[in-house]
Amino acid sequence: MKKVLALTAIRSDYDLMSGIYKYLHEDENIELKLLVTGAHLSKVSGYSVSEIEKDNLNILLKIESLINADSLSSRIKSASIFLQNSIDIVQSYNPDLILYAGDREETMIGALLGSYLNIPTAHFFGGDHAQDGHVDNPIRHAVSKLSSTHFVTLEEHRERLLNMGEPSKRIFVIGNPALDRFYIEKTIKKQNIVTYFNKQDGFKNFSLLIFHPITEERLVAAEYFENILIVLKEKNINTFISYPNIDPGNTQIIDIIDKYKDDSNFIFYKNLEREVFVSIFKHADFIIGNSSAGILEAASIPIPAINVGKRQTGRFSGKNVLFCDGDRQSIKNAINYILSSAFQEEISGMKNPYGEGESSNTAYKLIKEINFKSFLYKKEDPLKKDTHE
Repeated sequence: MKKVLALTAIRSDYDLMSGIYKYLHEDENIELKLLVTGAHLSKVSGYSVSEIEKDNLNILLKIESLINADSLSSRIKSASIFLQNSIDIVQSYNPDLILYAGDREETMIGALLGSYLNIPTAHFFGGDHAQDGHVDNPIRHAVSKLSSTHFVTLEEHRERLLNMGEPSKRIFVIGNPALDRFYIEKTIKKQNIVTYFNKQDGFKNFSLLIFHPITEERLVAAEYFENILIVLKEKNINTFISYPNIDPGNTQIIDIIDKYKDDSNFIFYKNLEREVFVSIFKHADFIIGNSSAGILEAASIPIPAINVGKRQTGRFSGKNVLFCDGDRQSIKNAINYILSSAFQEEISGMKNPYGEGESSNTAYKLIKEINFKSFLYKKEDPLKKDTHE
């Protein structure tokens, strides 16, 4: 039996990988266990471990690591707690493979655990690149260099890893597993969504706002967030609004949420059941903010996506995505443009360049078939082109 250990620390990375976990969990020849940490275990962040438990997945251990402080040092301190408390349990469990996704610090911990404990690893969503200056971007590339294998979304991402010296035999292009839920998840009717939130009036039409701070915009992130709210309110656009992630600058955004929490135009949430979130996404007129969901998933519906500020800039995106600055006029102009009949007609029927909903199954089959031990030792010399074949 192949033993697979998956690391998850935040709602977003679990949602990206949950389809793959489901396939692995249901395979009688694979033992999947999850190492759960970070924001999953924080009541302040919505205690999203409950979603994992609802999916009936096997949790190897819950490690409380999150230092809930809005500071530059809190993320790396939290990562050090996770690393220190996971080494012995991972070594004792001795999996055949460690899975991790994306570009957060916990992903780096997974790569370090695999490298030093001689356990093969699979990194999902490597080779992507943003020009926003956020620390997550170089972390993603560093994790790729430490990882045994790469499950990437696009051919462009494969090419970037090749240019980083990773051999083609280690790279598998599978599309985006996060898109699968748009094809398989049950969709709740609009009226039932409104009832779910005990909202009596309004929200016959609405948008979705997800906005997270980045270090480069830490001093202006709250201003950008409030500018979005002000414009949405001026235009009388009802909106479902997510709390920010735990990155530095989050408390200022939460202060703005507290300021508007009783506004009838808005519904704020920390964590939602998957079918509720997907249903809101599918029924929304557009998504705004700076979440990767606008880049990766909105095109599957399709709906327009407005990306405010520098986060996500430079990433490959479909024609439904519009980037704008964080001032009110730029935001207002962007909303007017994406709601125009010309733009709506342009994106009607578009296909998502990130895939069509079969990525989780593709990844599952590869995990089942690949001999990951053959990829454990990275002997390739980046100076020698023949080692990249």
